[in-house]
Amino acid sequence: MLNNFMTVAGQVITLFILMGVGFALRKLKRLPDEVLKTLSFLVLNIVAPCIIVNSMQIERTAERLGEMGVTALVSLVYFAMAFVITIPMFRKYPHNTRIVMRFGTLHSNLGFMGFPLIAAALGQDALRHAAIVLVVFSIILWTSGITIMGSDGGGDSKKTFSWKLALVNPGTVGFAIGIVLFGLNIKLPWPIGNAVAHVADVNTPLAMIVIGAQMADAEIFSLFRDKSLYTVSLMRLIVLPALLALVLLPFNLPPLIFATCVILFGTPVAGITSMMSQRFNRDTPTAARLVTMTTLLSVITLPVLATLVKL
Repeated sequence: MLNNFMTVAGQVITLFILMGVGFALRKLKRLPDEVLKTLSFLVLNIVAPCIIVNSMQIERTAERLGEMGVTALVSLVYFAMAFVITIPMFRKYPHNTRIVMRFGTLHSNLGFMGFPLIAAALGQDALRHAAIVLVVFSIILWTSGITIMGSDGGGDSKKTFSWKLALVNPGTVGFAIGIVLFGLNIKLPWPIGNAVAHVADVNTPLAMIVIGAQMADAEIFSLFRDKSLYTVSLMRLIVLPALLALVLLPFNLPPLIFATCVILFGTPVAGITSMMSQRFNRDTPTAARLVTMTTLLSVITLPVLATLVKL
């Protein structure tokens, strides 16, 4: 167990070293806002679909199709459980802060932070399950997530909500291409396949550099004096993934599906929380602090979580 912990901890520390590169570049003013936005766009809209397509360039079998369905079902179970649990929470906080805290608790950074960690901790085979989780996450984000962030005044959810965004986004487009190729047992011609794989490979360093640069804008040492951040951190990093694991244990799922889902839903608050908060005139400073604090704390929680689910 100790060996597993040290291995995963080493992998997480590697990710944080990459984040340190982004942090330093931002502090040195080598990553201005426009460059950071471009890098974020690249990761979300180009790299992420390539990861999904590349992960599904495998032989189609009935077993794999069944596993994909199970992964999608587990993802839906998680979101249903988390949605209900968070309804009565954070009521003592002002409305705009409460909305941000609930949104952050529900939505994890499974694309930027999760994919690199899953690849490092569980291997490339786990990425096809991660791709399914990402698709479900994308649909939830652009449906119930938008509704939560735009609810009860202070934002215009009807104006921003769109089934087009819910169903046509980088995650679902990448999955659509990947599942067609997978379903027809079509392998991309090797020059194209190699290009897709090379783009997918840049996800880990590029995503970590972007997260590190985003963290550079926060007052890190003041974070730990803000007691309001601890509840979300506890729920996001420990309680919700632990509850999901307990719910899934009696079903004896394939270990790779179990570990992938629990780890992904134990990642920090999604970076899009702060962007959504800004769009809907919510408590954006709190959103940015939640992203930063949970990312910092995950250097402790993720190795423990990954070690436990691999037992």
